[in-house]
Parts: sequence; structure tokens; C-alpha cells
Amino acid sequence: MTMNFQNIVVVCIGNICRSPMAEALLKEACPHKTITSAGLEGLVGHPADPIAVECMQEMGVDISAHVARRLDAAMMIQADIVLAMTTQQVKVIEERWAFAKGKVFRLGHWSNQNISDPYQKGKPAFVVAKDLVREGVKDWSLRL
Repeated sequence: MTMNFQNIVVVCIGNICRSPMAEALLKEACPHKTITSAGLEGLVGHPADPIAVECMQEMGVDISAHVARRLDAAMMIQADIVLAMTTQQVKVIEERWAFAKGKVFRLGHWSNQNISDPYQKGKPAFVVAKDLVREGVKDWSLRL
């Protein structure tokens, strides 16, 4: 079953590690969709974490031009679906924007996975996050 979601927002905490990776991979998997990313506590104006950039470069994907931003009500209104990294983030988003209930899911929804924040935990943590992000993107791209 595929759903016709055109505007997709991917969310993590700072918008410099997981959500930029997911945004880039979703854009690749679903080029006809509008895909953006943001952070709950977005490190506004910051580039993607250098280790995230490196992990994506190893896959032939360039996120070096990414600029972090904070999730806001306008993005939530425009979004057809919002993909967060953890159950806790889904809860926070639904509490902050009650109207969004029913369109907020985990990126790892289909495999029942939370994707832990690799920030400041070294490359092995980023590789784990990247692999889970890639799996989540693959699962969602089949349904979007």
C-alpha cells in the first residue's frame, strides 16, 4: 500500500546528524517528493556534523551544504507526514503541535526501531545511525 504524501519533514534533535542523512537519502529514494529536515532544538545555521558528512560521502551522497534549522508550526502545518527518530521525539512533537497527531511517525516505524543520536559519540555510533536511517528510508520509500 502506498500513501500519497508529498511534503515530508524528517526530524531529530539538532538537525545536524540523523535528519540531514535521512533527508538526503529520502530525496534520492523519492525524487518527486518535497523533503526537508529540522530539529526539535535545531542548531540553527550549523552545518551537518563532519562525521555525518563523511558517512554520507562514503555512500556517494553529499550533505556538506546542509544548514540546520528548527522545527516550527509552519513546517508542521505544511507537512503531510513527519518522520522522527525516536518514540520520545514523536511524543514531544505531538505535545507541542497537537494538530499533528496521526501524521507523526518514527523513521524506524516499520522495523520498530528508535535511531539513537550519534552526536559526539564517534564514528561507530554514526555508522549505526546511518544504517538504521538507511533501513528506515528504504521501508518508508516503498510506502510513500
